[in-house]
Amino acid sequence: MKKQQSGFTMIELIMVIVILGILAAFALPRFADFGSDARAASINGALGAAKSASAIVHSAVLAKGVTAGTGGASDYVTLEGKNITVAHGYPTADNAGIIAAAGLEGDFTISSGKVTQNGTPASATNCGFVYTAAADADTPATFTAVSGTLPVKADDCK
Repeated sequence: MKKQQSGFTMIELIMVIVILGILAAFALPRFADFGSDARAASINGALGAAKSASAIVHSAVLAKGVTAGTGGASDYVTLEGKNITVAHGYPTADNAGIIAAAGLEGDFTISSGKVTQNGTPASATNCGFVYTAAADADTPATFTAVSGTLPVKADDCK
């Protein structure tokens, strides 16, 4: 009696490898661009944290009756064991102000009001947001995009 062997021929195996290679060539550029999406999501998360922290600090200043920022001087409020510097009732635009209030120390930096994530490529100049501290007691702090509109887009972080 003759045994019949089953399995794949060499041609079939080569065709499967070729098809997988073609699929990988189309899929690889799509998967390789997740870095800018991740940076944009991280910046937008930090933006939400900073907005919430600004409101919480302002509420704490009002609740505690701190006369922060009168005459341009800065003061501080203590939240969760951290001294948050404030001016005109809102966090200042530095590491001891909005960065500390939002809990972004170590991962984000602020320079001239621009908040960026540490390790962001130099080519991603629009990947961040600008925090403008309160100019006086009647003007709240503001958040704006470096370029365009908020939220930050993945194209800004390439």
